[in-house]
Amino acid sequence: MLRTIRLTTALICFTLVTLLFLDFTGTLHVWFGWLAKVQFLPAVLALNLGVILFLIALTWIFGRVYCSVICPLGIFQDIVSWLAGKRKKNRFRYSPALSWLRYGVMGIFILAMISGLGAWAALIAPYSAYGRIASNLFAPFWGWANNLLAYLAERTDSYAFYETEVWLRSLPTFIIATVTFITLIILAWRNGRTYCNTICPVGTVLGLISRFSVFKPVIDTSKCNGCGLCARNCKAACINTKVHEIDYSRCVDCMDCIDKCRQGAIRYTRRKTNKAETQANQPVVNKPDRRKFFTVSALLATSAALKAQEKVQLPDKKVDGGLAIIEDKKKPNRTTPITPPGSLSAANFSQHCTACQLCVSVCTNHVLRPSENLQTFMQPEVSYERGYCRPECVKCSEVCPTGAIRPITKADKTAIQIGHAVLIQENCIVNRDGVTCGNCARHCPTQAILMVAKDPNDPDSLQLPVVNEEKCIGCGACENLCPSRPFSAIYVEGHEQHRNI
Repeated sequence: MLRTIRLTTALICFTLVTLLFLDFTGTLHVWFGWLAKVQFLPAVLALNLGVILFLIALTWIFGRVYCSVICPLGIFQDIVSWLAGKRKKNRFRYSPALSWLRYGVMGIFILAMISGLGAWAALIAPYSAYGRIASNLFAPFWGWANNLLAYLAERTDSYAFYETEVWLRSLPTFIIATVTFITLIILAWRNGRTYCNTICPVGTVLGLISRFSVFKPVIDTSKCNGCGLCARNCKAACINTKVHEIDYSRCVDCMDCIDKCRQGAIRYTRRKTNKAETQANQPVVNKPDRRKFFTVSALLATSAALKAQEKVQLPDKKVDGGLAIIEDKKKPNRTTPITPPGSLSAANFSQHCTACQLCVSVCTNHVLRPSENLQTFMQPEVSYERGYCRPECVKCSEVCPTGAIRPITKADKTAIQIGHAVLIQENCIVNRDGVTCGNCARHCPTQAILMVAKDPNDPDSLQLPVVNEEKCIGCGACENLCPSRPFSAIYVEGHEQHRNI
C-alpha cells in the first residue's frame, strides 16, 4: 500500500514538473508552478524558509521521500531502473557508502556556490539538470507534436491548435543536456540510484538528516531468513542483509524492499531501540556525524545568504517577394549582457540562477536563451534576433523558483530599464542606402526614439533616429524590427544594475 501511494504521488509530480518545461503557453504555471518552487536548491537560493523548513521536517519525519516523490531527476532514474528491471530481475547488491566521494562533491559544490561559480555548480544540481534535459530534449518533440496537431486541425477548418517555432537555443547547453541524459540512463540502468548517493549534493544533505528520521524501514531479525531478496531489489544498495543493517543516509524510502520481502520482515515504522539494539542493528551515529550535519547546514545557509539553441536552418532561405534573400539577424557584440526584467542586476541574477531553463521554456517572445559565456554558462540571457521583450509579458518572473528573477507586474516592467538602445550610424539604411525608414521610432513602446532631420536646414532632408536614454527600457523592439541585415543599425546595450525610470 505504501509503495502504491509513493508511486502514484511520484508519477503525478514527475508528470506535472515535466509539463512545466514543455508548456510553451505558460498556462500550467498558474496552477502547478509551486512544484518548481518546492525543489530543495531553488528554495535555498530563494531563501524560502517555509519550503526549506518543510522539506527538512519531511525528511526528519519520513526519511528521504523528497528524493523518491518530489525530485524529478530521482523519479526519472526510478523509471529507467524499472525498465532495466524488466530485462534482469534481482540485479542489485549491497555496497558500502562512498562517503569520501559524497562529501567531497558536496564540499566542492558549496564552495563553487559561495565563490560565484553557481553556473558551473548547477551542472550537478538535480532539479536544474532535469530542467535542461526536459527543455532541450523533450520540448522539441512536444513542439513538433503540437505543430502536427495544428496542421491537421487546420485541414478541418479548426484553430484549436497553433504552430510554434521549434529551434535550438544553445548548442553547448544541448550537448550538456544530452551528456547528462545518457550518463543518468547508464548509471540508473546498471546501478539504480548511484547518482543520488554519490554525486547529488541535495541527496547528500538530505541523507545526513534522514539518519535521524522518525519513520524508516526496519528489519525484524526474528522474521528475516537471510534470503537477501530485499538487498537484490534495493536500487540504493543500502541494505546489508548479513548484519541486518540499512544505511538510512542512502535509503530513499521507495518501499521496494517492503514489497519484495516474502517473510514480512521489513516494516516502515517508528524505530524504537535501546542502546544494545542500536549498536547491533544500525550504523552508529557519533558526534562527528552530528557535527558534520550542522557544519553542512551552516555552509548551505551561508551560501544562500551570499547568493540571497541557434535555429536549425532549412535548406531554403527566406526571401522578400520571392526575389531578394533576407539574411538572418546576427547577435551584436554587447559590452554588457542583458538580464531579464526583475533580475535586479547581473550579479544578483548570476548568483541565484541555477540554469534550469524554465524561464527559457516559457518565453513566448523567443528572447531568452542560455548564455555561452564561461562565467555565466547556461544561465539565460536576453537577445533580440527572433523577437523583442514585450512590455506586457512577465512570464519569466512568474515561473522563476530561485529568486533570480523577482516577480514583477506589467506596470513594473514598463518602468524597469534593463538596457538602452545604441545607434550605429553606418549600419542605418538611411545613411547606407539613402532611403526613408523610421521603423525603430514607430515601434518603440516608450517613445524613446525620435526621428531628427540629417540636415536641419533642408526641409526634404532624410531623418535619422535619436535615442533618449532616459526613456528607453531596453525592450529590444528597435533592434528586432530594424531592417538592416545581418546586424541591426540600432541595438541594446545591457545594464549591470537595472534602473527604475
